[in-house]
Amino acid sequence: MADVAESQKPAKSFRKGALVRVKKDAYEGSIEITASDPSMPSYIFEGPGELLAVRGDYGQIRWRMPVPDVWLRMDQLEAWS
Repeated sequence: MADVAESQKPAKSFRKGALVRVKKDAYEGSIEITASDPSMPSYIFEGPGELLAVRGDYGQIRWRMPVPDVWLRMDQLEAWS
């Protein structure tokens, strides 16, 4: 049974230190946007933000400017390029 449970877990797509940005289509309409200002700053969609920590389905992102770190769902993030 342990093998079945491990195979059903989604693979983490990012690790600590990865450079990411927010996927606009995944973020709009999410529960996280209801807890924030409805007009989101453009820098979160342009990136890069550095992934500081991963806990469960959420990641803590630090932007390269003087703003607070944020926690967002991992499925709302994509690799910055």
